[in-house]
Amino acid sequence: MYAFNNFLTAVDDFVWGIPLIVLIMTCGIILTIRGRGLQFRHLGKALKFMVKNENDGDGEVSSFAALCTALSATIGTGNIVGVATAIAAGGPGALFWMIIAALLGMATKYTEGFLAIKYRKIDSEGHYLGGPFYYIENGMGKKFKWLAKLFAIFGVFVGLFGIGTFTQVNGITSAVNNFFKSDIAFTIGSAENAHEISWATIIAGAIITIFVALVIIGGIKRISSVSQVIVPFMAVLYILFALLLVIMNITKIPSAVSIIIKSAFGLDAVAGGALGSMMIAMQKGVARGIFSNEAGLGSAPIAAAAAQTKEPVRQGLVTMTGTFIDTVVVCTMTGLSIVISGAYLNPDLEGVEITTAAFQSGLPFPSQVTAFVLMICLIFFAFTTILGWSYYSERCLAYLTGSNRVVTVAYRWLYILAVFIGPYLTVSAVWTIADIFNGLMALPNIVALIVLSGVMARDSKAYFKKNKLGATVD
Repeated sequence: MYAFNNFLTAVDDFVWGIPLIVLIMTCGIILTIRGRGLQFRHLGKALKFMVKNENDGDGEVSSFAALCTALSATIGTGNIVGVATAIAAGGPGALFWMIIAALLGMATKYTEGFLAIKYRKIDSEGHYLGGPFYYIENGMGKKFKWLAKLFAIFGVFVGLFGIGTFTQVNGITSAVNNFFKSDIAFTIGSAENAHEISWATIIAGAIITIFVALVIIGGIKRISSVSQVIVPFMAVLYILFALLLVIMNITKIPSAVSIIIKSAFGLDAVAGGALGSMMIAMQKGVARGIFSNEAGLGSAPIAAAAAQTKEPVRQGLVTMTGTFIDTVVVCTMTGLSIVISGAYLNPDLEGVEITTAAFQSGLPFPSQVTAFVLMICLIFFAFTTILGWSYYSERCLAYLTGSNRVVTVAYRWLYILAVFIGPYLTVSAVWTIADIFNGLMALPNIVALIVLSGVMARDSKAYFKKNKLGATVD
């Protein structure tokens, strides 16, 4: 197990090395410049469009439902566990780079939503299909279909082995086990590196697997209907808890911000180690930020393509609010809570244990009450992420197989099997595997976004010129 974890870490360091980080950040900068900073100038309109659907738009689900499906796949363990692991591994400065990547990523997410609608298609059964594979093939040209297929292949693996299954169900069972602290059922691995599996883990994993199976068999409409109920409620509950913690410890915020900034630029490192410390903070922050908000990953446009809309720019604005809510709001709340409490400094804690300890020390409630609320939030966040990614990865598979019904059904059961297996993997291995596939999936999409940035800039300029006040026809 130790050797396997070392191998995964080496691959992760290679995939998420300086070149990919620079490429992701550069893509965000390019799209921000070509879009004339629209993520800042038009954020108000985007938040308005988020809850106000078009009256005569074409599509399968409302824009809000499409956003909730996308949010269901982004607001998950990345916001509660991912932030904690990023800060534990990269220091408090990881939160700074996570936010910077998200601000640039809003332009990236806008472009993804825009291109999803512009290049989407309708299949023989009336389903609206879109995403990177379609805007690569139809926007860049048929000769780049190999790049579209490469994205789809990585997308299947991200759903099956990355964001969609292992990390989410592992986060759920870890939270349940952390709360109930039940007896150990059995161990995996040698005595030196034994991974203990509790009865709480087994029972929680089985229950989640059953509920996942009941929902994903129904497809996009059932997934979006479930997400529209769970996502807004749980997001508001979690934000209120985190906001209360920040308010209760408001005098500690200046110190926490100072610690975050110093760590982000390696100013707290020993002499000669500043650059290395800064790069680790940047690597973990950007990687976990992408994991959480998925800007540049190419997943959100798959859901956006099903939105009932006729205007690509409008849907682009709605899509980018996902990154704002997910990272700029939710992840920042989590990160501040962890830094204020100092929970990340405890070497005996990992993953959800860090966030739980932070909330328990910073809130005026009994520790069991705080742990229970956090566990419930994590369960529902992760559950909806599992649902969202089942749809994403299935769309990737459909592109590769021509929507073969037999293959699709078989894949759904394979996906359910992966959810069942997830609780029995170690936290470090799960997150490292997820990082690797995320990075591989992002590469083809980022290339397409940069190549098609001119299309985005031209059409966006024309749209805002036509609607000088930024108000589109409802």
